[in-house]
Amino acid sequence: MICLMRRLRNLHPGRKFGLKLRSSSTSATGTLPETKCNYEDFIDNRQQQAKCSILVQVSSERSYPELYNYCSRFGSIVNAHHYCLRHDDELNYILLEYAREEEASAAIDAGGVTDEMSGTPVRSPFLWFRASTGKKKESISSSTMPHPGLLSIDGCRPIGQENLLSLLRKAENIDRQIVELHQNSQLNDLGVRMRFLAALQIQQSISGMFPSAQAVPFGSSVNGFGKMGCDLDLILRFDKERGAKNHQQTEPSRLIYHLKENLSNGRSQTQRQMESIGDLLHLFLPGVCHVRRILQARVPIIKYHHEHLNLEVDLSMSNLSGFYMSELLYMFGELDTRVRPLTFTIRRWAQSCGLTNPSPGRWISNFSLSCLVIFFLQQLRQPILPSIGSLVKAADADDFRVTEDGINCTFVRDLERLNFQSRNTSKLSELLLQFFEFYSQFDFHNRAISLNEARSLAKPDHSAIYIVNPLEQLLNVSKNVSLEECERLRIEVRNAAWLLESEVENSSSVKEGNEHPETIWGLLNLFKHPEKTIVRPNMFFKPRMVEVSDLFENGMSPTGTPPAGVTYKNPSIRQQVQNIKASTRNELKQMRGSSSSATSASAAAASSSSSAPTSSKNKRSR
Repeated sequence: MICLMRRLRNLHPGRKFGLKLRSSSTSATGTLPETKCNYEDFIDNRQQQAKCSILVQVSSERSYPELYNYCSRFGSIVNAHHYCLRHDDELNYILLEYAREEEASAAIDAGGVTDEMSGTPVRSPFLWFRASTGKKKESISSSTMPHPGLLSIDGCRPIGQENLLSLLRKAENIDRQIVELHQNSQLNDLGVRMRFLAALQIQQSISGMFPSAQAVPFGSSVNGFGKMGCDLDLILRFDKERGAKNHQQTEPSRLIYHLKENLSNGRSQTQRQMESIGDLLHLFLPGVCHVRRILQARVPIIKYHHEHLNLEVDLSMSNLSGFYMSELLYMFGELDTRVRPLTFTIRRWAQSCGLTNPSPGRWISNFSLSCLVIFFLQQLRQPILPSIGSLVKAADADDFRVTEDGINCTFVRDLERLNFQSRNTSKLSELLLQFFEFYSQFDFHNRAISLNEARSLAKPDHSAIYIVNPLEQLLNVSKNVSLEECERLRIEVRNAAWLLESEVENSSSVKEGNEHPETIWGLLNLFKHPEKTIVRPNMFFKPRMVEVSDLFENGMSPTGTPPAGVTYKNPSIRQQVQNIKASTRNELKQMRGSSSSATSASAAAASSSSSAPTSSKNKRSR
């Protein structure tokens, strides 16, 4: 791993392929305020935290004093977090962070194996703390030594639904409700640490053969829009620029690595490499289970579950555009503190309405919803977010990024150099209402949404919703959305606008007269899915007047009256149905009559033909 950090420091600033991360010596704050950390600094600092950490399974959080005193012999422990996984049994874990990477490495090297467990020993930051074999008196004395407290207990348990609703009921106003929802739903510090520890496990497992390999999280785990329990997306990259120029050298090295020649095309080679990586995960890495290889997809991935972290992980090797898209979303979230709470609220509303679905399909995705929020904030009279085009114009040579597929991911990375300052002072509740009003009037049928230009464009095809992919501008990120779901979105945002407008007007009076904490108001009414919506989309969901099977019920009365349970809203339709039934019965009778006549005729013909040979025989006998 030390070799990896050394190679990262020597990467050329204008490198074309691979992941470009800054040196670990770069501070997360630097010249920027603490609330505006560059994405590369954020990733680098979290990676360094993981290298300084170990995860130890214990019997309960009460084992922490003894664990702390035992592990302190390897170095200075600066942070400790506890969490519990509840399955058939309760599994307790404590994450310890050391002050230096060498101290965590010493603790891992001190780990051993036991005859009680079968399997191949693997060096890993995932350990378990067995009971002491020493004297009972020593164990008790060591547990009473002073130690810093746990920063979190059961830190990965998401807030319960009832507790969250109680917090929202007690909030002062709708703006405070939005902030409370964001703070209690977002992925917390321990969740981020666990995800980077999962990435480090992959990276260290192949570091002997690939010392410059990197396994880096992307997606909701790092872009600031992830919620508790979100899946982990990982990208694994080998060294793409072997022999990168070292700024301290006067000339390139004359010693060049021998390479194994690739005898197949790039995609086939990636698939074969990922198949081998999948075998490595399945056979050797502790905690990794349920490994599934999905290698024929557009982006080949390996899916697995990590039982020590309770994480669903998607590992890819060729999704650099997804990594840089995460960086872009992270930057938008850092530019204004209102972006993430507003996005969380809209995602929660969409979930309560059934607009989003955890399974892939015709529904709008959370990523598409985030794009809708960003576009709304870009096109305001006083924009809160800049266009992606302005980020591209502000880029310099250090910001140059082009993936191996030729996708240009160049945009400014330094938030200070962007020199964008919004003059918009709208409150969160006002922005939420404006969002619903804006999209209730947006022409999805004819217009496409472009975050690059911060304006709508003529739709290039007949997709229900067209959102231009910010990095691959020939693609539509919402191509999967059906016409029915687009119509539902339009109706639901209109309903939400009507409802929220009344809530904003009545929020002060409701709170003043709210003596009962059970009162539902503000966002709670927005999230509540009513039995009868204000307006139902009947453009694509017209109910049938009558089922076709009801026309041919065996229990139909001779008079043609409909069976019980069938009602007709229109008398003319009722008469038409009865006429159809009567004509159908007549036709059936005629068909039966024709078939019976045909049967009789064929029987008669058969009998006459059988009698003819008999008479002729009698004649010959005479």
